[in-house]
Amino acid sequence: MVAAELGPHARATAAADSIAALAKALRQLGHNVTVALPKTPGFQESGPLLARRLSPLHVEPGLDVTVLDGQLASGVSIVLFDAPEFSDIGAGFGSLGGVSEADGARSALLSRAAVALVRERLEQGKRVDVVHVHDWAAAPSVALLAADSTLPPSVLTLHGAADPTFEPESLARLGELVNEPRARVAARVSPLRLGLGAAREVTTVSPGYALELGKGPLGGLIEGLNEPLAGVLEGVDYAIFSPATDAAIESRYDAEDLGNKGRCKTALVRATGLRLETERPLLVALLAGTDAGGQKTLLRALPKLLTLPLGVVVLGEADAELTRALERLQHQYEGDLGLLLRGGDAELRRGIAAADFTLSVRSESPGAQAEVAALRYGAIPVALACGGVPDVVVDIDAELETGTGFLYAPLASEELVGAVERAVSAYGNERFHQLRRRVMRRDLGWDRPARRYLQIYRRLLGEKRAG
Repeated sequence: MVAAELGPHARATAAADSIAALAKALRQLGHNVTVALPKTPGFQESGPLLARRLSPLHVEPGLDVTVLDGQLASGVSIVLFDAPEFSDIGAGFGSLGGVSEADGARSALLSRAAVALVRERLEQGKRVDVVHVHDWAAAPSVALLAADSTLPPSVLTLHGAADPTFEPESLARLGELVNEPRARVAARVSPLRLGLGAAREVTTVSPGYALELGKGPLGGLIEGLNEPLAGVLEGVDYAIFSPATDAAIESRYDAEDLGNKGRCKTALVRATGLRLETERPLLVALLAGTDAGGQKTLLRALPKLLTLPLGVVVLGEADAELTRALERLQHQYEGDLGLLLRGGDAELRRGIAAADFTLSVRSESPGAQAEVAALRYGAIPVALACGGVPDVVVDIDAELETGTGFLYAPLASEELVGAVERAVSAYGNERFHQLRRRVMRRDLGWDRPARRYLQIYRRLLGEKRAG
């Protein structure tokens, strides 16, 4: 695999965790997996043990890259490219102050180094079968691989629609590829479009998002793909997201014995200063990073939500302006609104372990990781019906016999409040506990998505041999 990020060591977007989980799932199915990526500061601060190679990787005449090898606890191997260009980029390309021209040069270097690594292994008799490339930063790898028939086939996965463009000079290490007409946007060059134009197989993180991408700015390129864009629905890593084994939560529980979920709820209620009314449903609203549209909708909806018979906790990282607005509301609705404005995987799991419902207000949802995690912990999601969310969340019927959550659309406070009202009504239904058990028993792990990717790899290998 070739990527610019890998959870938890270098996490700029949700893609980092998906890449790590898929690599781990493939390894558990008996396959050797190596993830190649830049050596960013996160690996130095919290990464696994790494060994620096004595011989650098030869990329092109006059350009060698220092390489470090390591292995994750999952058994997945990692290869880090250590270069000055990667030393000051935070968690990933564009994660510090937005994408710059320097990120174009980094994309070109990452792609060239990854292909040089594949070629080196071929020369050493350690042939790579398939190269799985993730998002725009690594997308030129696909075009470089396709230009050499001796190299393995590749898969390109889109975790989002980010499609930055750069001056041709920034991508000069890609050589003549910068002149590819399909990659041009006016006088600039798109690394993502370079990959899309050369890809034999392109996937994304859910069937619903595949449809949305086909209707967006990339629609023309997607329509011209060799194979239809495949939406492979993501899962959650059961080694991390499991209320039966999670050491981060107050008390462990599972679908067969939900008694301790109440203790998790009580702990969060006390920690956030809510009134201790155990029979009152608890809604945990998940902040969506820098999603301004979602944040504004949440702020407009909160005064109406707080008139309903429920407690609300807002969880996640917030900037100074959003924090001040939420603190004003908390003072106004003391005992009904709690704030947990810090990020982290453990905080998320504590929040969803305590919640009766989670509320998502993301204006874009390529995948449905938050909703899948919530279902795993028995927190029924209330979510905007966009992207991959409807692939996971099906509207619950009035009798609570079918469905997995409460959908609303469009992204507006009135629709959001209406969906929460339906959730509160369902909480009072005697069948609610059966609903919670039913959603917790669903198979939401990575085994099925990993097997789907294995099918894609094998088809590509078959086509390569036939060709």
